[in-house]
Amino acid sequence: MPPRLNPSPETLFTRGWEDYALLDSGHGRKLERYGRFTVVRPEPQCFWAPRDPAAFDKADAVFDPQAQEDDDDGRWRFSGRPVETFPLAWRDVRFTGRFTPFRHLAFFPEQAANWEWLDARVRTLSRSSRPKGDGAAKNAPKVLNLFGYTGVASLACSAAGAEVTHVDASKKSVAYARENAEQSGLADRPIRWIVEDCRKYVAREVRRGVKYDGIILDPPKYGRGPTGEVWRLFEDLPGLLKDCAALLSDDASFLLLNAYAARISGLSLAHLMAEATADRGGVIDWGELALAEHGPDGRAIGLSFFARWSGQ
Repeated sequence: MPPRLNPSPETLFTRGWEDYALLDSGHGRKLERYGRFTVVRPEPQCFWAPRDPAAFDKADAVFDPQAQEDDDDGRWRFSGRPVETFPLAWRDVRFTGRFTPFRHLAFFPEQAANWEWLDARVRTLSRSSRPKGDGAAKNAPKVLNLFGYTGVASLACSAAGAEVTHVDASKKSVAYARENAEQSGLADRPIRWIVEDCRKYVAREVRRGVKYDGIILDPPKYGRGPTGEVWRLFEDLPGLLKDCAALLSDDASFLLLNAYAARISGLSLAHLMAEATADRGGVIDWGELALAEHGPDGRAIGLSFFARWSGQ
């Protein structure tokens, strides 16, 4: 039986937490708070005017892009002594923020909406994996996180009770993820850290007949594997998603896909997800992830698209 596709999109808002807030936005920039630092980053979608322009001038760090057409590459300008790293937390997960040369701070705050959803799904699975009577743990749910970056989603699933396999082609990103696991007190949890091209890893797992209860994919538009493999989202995602569906256990809980690309939409991801899970039943939700400004009347910035299949 094919999955049921939700006919209407959903916007998942991240409205901030103790260590993060979108304070203001406008004129192609956004003003954010990361822990104790206020930060200004480019955001072309913010056509509107900022509510408090003077606050942008008081930020602790401002990212200056090298070229107008590419706001990912550039450098940070600090109002005081330059900072490289700083501590952050989301619920039980502790991790390091980093002022990278790519305007990002080693995680994507809008993904908190997905972390909340993953936390709830894994905790439900973890409860169902405990046998009645003695309360001892049975088999923890198995979660695969592809393109796992610095590991916040992996650690959120681990903290919720999952056995996690974290895969990323970047040795540096996986090293940062392991450091974040140490900070979170999760280093002794069952987490496998894999530096490999995600397509190669998944294809090998399919051949081995390995199964997972939940899978997360957060692929870039373009990337390279550890031995020079080239990843192109539009060319390579369909095959990878099909292989991921083959890795889902019979009573799997979820398959979550997130993508950042100007020429993609939540609906296109949903149709691709429906094709990959054509014989599994379940429900596919789809839509957009957005950051909402602090306050009851805050504006929101749509930043990525998602599709997620939910099984049992």
